[in-house]
Amino acid sequence: MVKHKALGKIFITSIKRYIYICGQTNKQTTMKKILLTLAVLCCFTVLTKAQFEGSKQIFESPKLKDAVKTHKMVAILPFEVKIAYRKQPKNFNAEANKSQEESMSRSIQSSMYTFLLRKASDYTVTFQDVDKTNILLKKAGVLNKLDETTKDELAKILGVDAVIGGRFETEQTKSEAGAIASAILFGGFGGKSGTGTMFLTINNGSDGELLWRFFKTMDDNIMSSTDDMVERMMRKISRNFPYRN
Repeated sequence: MVKHKALGKIFITSIKRYIYICGQTNKQTTMKKILLTLAVLCCFTVLTKAQFEGSKQIFESPKLKDAVKTHKMVAILPFEVKIAYRKQPKNFNAEANKSQEESMSRSIQSSMYTFLLRKASDYTVTFQDVDKTNILLKKAGVLNKLDETTKDELAKILGVDAVIGGRFETEQTKSEAGAIASAILFGGFGGKSGTGTMFLTINNGSDGELLWRFFKTMDDNIMSSTDDMVERMMRKISRNFPYRN
């Protein structure tokens, strides 16, 4: 919030300065006009993004605090990913789209593990290596049947006290070419190509009960990697993450 207020002040100051300089006619002010125009556009797009990116929702079970005290090892499951299009591309390939969903599923899982591993000292539990998680799931024959397996069954297979799962759904609203054009026009801030919703859950390993759930809507930007998206999401929930010291 403080950052947003600071950006707001910069935005207003830039506009006032811009109006003043635009009244000048000498050649010396030409570059200043260009730089101030870019500054105004950047401030505006950042403030707009902060203002209109969807709000978060968090659910906590009454049993959450007692349950997390007993947890020592937690596994991160591959995420469920759904990629849809408001207007289906002309050369849409269902098989390729499914392959992209599967690839993104593992990518989000890996990014989540990397983020948590990087800040391991901040948490009260240890997170199972995702490669080990996926190997154990594959050996048990459930890697591609996670929606057909209960969370307590998965926890037993993985030998953990709880499982983190999630779902990411995105609807592409703009062609990639159009998004790139916007990104160039707005200096990297305007490359929004769609919207996404992220669900993150923690289920107790012993009985599979839902202990915690996080929901957030966010812009899906072609200029952002999966790591960036996960980083953004985790920043939003860092204060509410159950395993934080």
